[in-house]
Amino acid sequence: MSASSALPESGSLTPEEAEAVLRELAAVFGNGGASPETKSNRGSRPDLEAMYRTLVEQIPAVVFMAYLDRGIGEAYVSPRIEEALGFTQAEWLEDPVRWYNRIHPDDQHRWSIEAAETFATGKPLRSAYRVIARDGRVIWFHCEAKMIRQEDGRPWFIHGIGFDISDLKRAEQALEGERNLLSTVLDTVGALVVVLSPAGAILRFNRACEDISGYTFDEVRGKYFGDLFLTPEEAARFKSNLATLHAKKPVTGSESDLITRNGGRRRISWSSTVLPGVGIAPTYVIATGIDITERKRMERAILEISTREQRKIGRDLHDGLGQHLTGIAFMSKVLERKLAADGVPEAAEVEKIVRLVNQAIHKTRELARGLLPVVSDADGLMSALKRWTGEVEDLFRISCRFECPEAVLIGDVNVATHLYHIAQEAVNNAIKHGHATELVVSLRRLKGVATLEIEDNGAGVPDVPRAHTGLGLHIMNYRANMIGGSLELRRGLHSGAVVSCRFPLRS
Repeated sequence: MSASSALPESGSLTPEEAEAVLRELAAVFGNGGASPETKSNRGSRPDLEAMYRTLVEQIPAVVFMAYLDRGIGEAYVSPRIEEALGFTQAEWLEDPVRWYNRIHPDDQHRWSIEAAETFATGKPLRSAYRVIARDGRVIWFHCEAKMIRQEDGRPWFIHGIGFDISDLKRAEQALEGERNLLSTVLDTVGALVVVLSPAGAILRFNRACEDISGYTFDEVRGKYFGDLFLTPEEAARFKSNLATLHAKKPVTGSESDLITRNGGRRRISWSSTVLPGVGIAPTYVIATGIDITERKRMERAILEISTREQRKIGRDLHDGLGQHLTGIAFMSKVLERKLAADGVPEAAEVEKIVRLVNQAIHKTRELARGLLPVVSDADGLMSALKRWTGEVEDLFRISCRFECPEAVLIGDVNVATHLYHIAQEAVNNAIKHGHATELVVSLRRLKGVATLEIEDNGAGVPDVPRAHTGLGLHIMNYRANMIGGSLELRRGLHSGAVVSCRFPLRS
């Protein structure tokens, strides 16, 4: 008995029975197929044409062949034609132009050109067409056909195959629709949208980017974003942000100046994330930005007006009310001495008035110094920080010192005032929230860039997202941006926290 005759019903084989069948088959092939039944049936093998037809009819596609030197009766089409288009083999072959007539009208001209080229040159035909089925459905076929020539070069027959790719085409059309929708959204949204490679090369650039930068997408395609649009310092920060994104940590609230084609600058607030690919490596970096140039300009104007009015009030308190009160105190003191010399009992009351006026003068000076902490001299910031750190020591009974190895002269009183308030806010936070007992306020400069640092031994930097940081840090960061600088909050080398503000020194 052969292995095939010993097979039980489908699905009822045990693992042992299956192994036995496979071993028997292997033995038959190993002996050259010399089983008794096989040798007795060698004379009844199917012919090659029957084997070919059996193979062709199992292919999930329409296979066709037509001899060019014979009549239509020698043509062949596989039975799949009925399943695909609703025509039987006989119906399809009885009309030699049925294929052309069923091609979609919009594709007939193209098919004619490509078919003629195949007949004329023998070049294989590879193309996709829409074909109308018997019931009116439109079927997409990917066709591949080849013309075979005889030895003398005359055309012999055409042989080809057609695959139904309707599902693929529908998926492509849906994808194209989504792509068009996405492109429309990207080009109509007011925000800047840049798609970058993991290395920072520009892959997509929406219309808002073109309008603000002055570059077209074709001009920036494939170029490194940091080299084209950022200053060297901000390009280094951009590279660091890319590394953060590769670690799958979104970057939000990052601001930078975008250098336009004509050399101008626009302030952009960026948010970035990654589109993950296969494995751990990102496929794309998506950066969205909002142009905040005008907002920053308005905020700067408002803050400058506020600061100017604050300084005016401070000067009025110091030079106006303070001098007025000083005059009253002097006159009161003269009156008190005169009454005391005359032995008038009210002299004691006048002495109390003098004491109260002097207290008012002291409070007025404190208010004026709070409103006008930095004098207009270039070394005003250094003097103000030195005086203020001494006051912090006396008030809180902690160690607070000012270090400035080399003079840092700042001629712009607005810049100096912003820096003073940054130091003031950082020290207050360190004492209030970090419970620091030692603080160092340092001011240093190096090649046109200065750094104001406030280092403490307190509780350190809390592990909270940037979006949940306190108002004080946001205000410090805003002041740093106002003077063209950048603020950084980091852990101290051993303990505590360090607030560092880097800013350009301008003459």
